[in-house]
Amino acid sequence: MPAPIALQLYTLRDQLARNFKNVVTRVAEMGYVGVEPAGFPGTTPDEASNLFADLGLEVCSIHAQLPLGKRKNEVIELAKELEVRRVISSTPREAFATVDGVKALCDRWNQAHEIAVEHDLELGLHNHYWEFAQVEGQSGFDLLVANLDPGIFFQVDTYWVNTGGGDSVSVLEKLGERAPLLHIKDGPLDPELDMTAIGSGKMDFPPIVQASQGTAEWLIVELDRCATDMLEAVHHSYRYLVNQGLARGAR
Repeated sequence: MPAPIALQLYTLRDQLARNFKNVVTRVAEMGYVGVEPAGFPGTTPDEASNLFADLGLEVCSIHAQLPLGKRKNEVIELAKELEVRRVISSTPREAFATVDGVKALCDRWNQAHEIAVEHDLELGLHNHYWEFAQVEGQSGFDLLVANLDPGIFFQVDTYWVNTGGGDSVSVLEKLGERAPLLHIKDGPLDPELDMTAIGSGKMDFPPIVQASQGTAEWLIVELDRCATDMLEAVHHSYRYLVNQGLARGAR
């Protein structure tokens, strides 16, 4: 059975800021099974949580800061409030200037992982394209895999993998069960250009989904920016993935 489809709500951040309830309701009506919040424009976590429950939307994971330092309690409390175990964060581009910089980054992530485990949470890393550049002759992504605690999972952003010169299929085959969440986006594979609705860009999704069968628990649509109407792009993305049998919707 295909993995269920969710939407990273950052995709609709501008629309949500104007009317959070109406926009999330439209997402549910499209047939999305779940959502992945990254902030709560125009609402509060408590109000959002109640709305998701009323609409039957599962919160598959959240994007937040690492649970470290002053942000530790904030992140932990947010996860508990939304009744979600998986907390996702990402890496700064400047950390990939040197091997020592990547290793220092991994040390920080490993500390955050220990805190997450103490609070019955799972910590995941969402990649961008810069992790796939060479760092002193080594792959930045390979350095992450080698130096991060094995308990840290990866939310593989398949578009950014390919944009950075990597190959999503190979990455997913290498990570296996360590990649339970996939970000799905499409476009020209150029970090400076706008993305497109899923199925209308350069990404080839069938082999990516095939490589993740049995390990990917969610396919999560995310468009950072798009030249067309974003709500229509979100709906088109749903229809493409579900109609092609690549993801499972609620409709």
